[in-house]
Amino acid sequence: MRRIALVTLVVGDYDEAIRFYTEALGFRLTADEPRPDGSRWVVVEPGAGAQGSGLLLARAKNEAQRGRVGDQTGGRVGFFLHTDDFAREHARMTAAGVTFLEEPRHEPYGSVAVFQDLYGNRWDLLQPAE
Repeated sequence: MRRIALVTLVVGDYDEAIRFYTEALGFRLTADEPRPDGSRWVVVEPGAGAQGSGLLLARAKNEAQRGRVGDQTGGRVGFFLHTDDFAREHARMTAAGVTFLEEPRHEPYGSVAVFQDLYGNRWDLLQPAE
């Protein structure tokens, strides 16, 4: 079996990113370990029982990386958060202060709405069609 285990997301600050992903998006923190160079190994995952990739939250180390924070995909949706209950998750995230960039819509492939993370990266909240 093979799978992508982690995807790096360049962030401005570890602690604010952890708060957003755990509190606003409901992810769980699975690793937060100091590294010898002063950085941290910080991993968040969508939740208990989730199968798939986690996010490695990596603090920007230089000006080039700081310039990528919030725009890692050139303004395109770059991340896809699947749910089995779109209405519940949309309501919970909205109440937690997540910024949705559009009203929910129902497409042949499922229910979807684009939101942005605390840095401006675009995500789809998606409940795939049965």
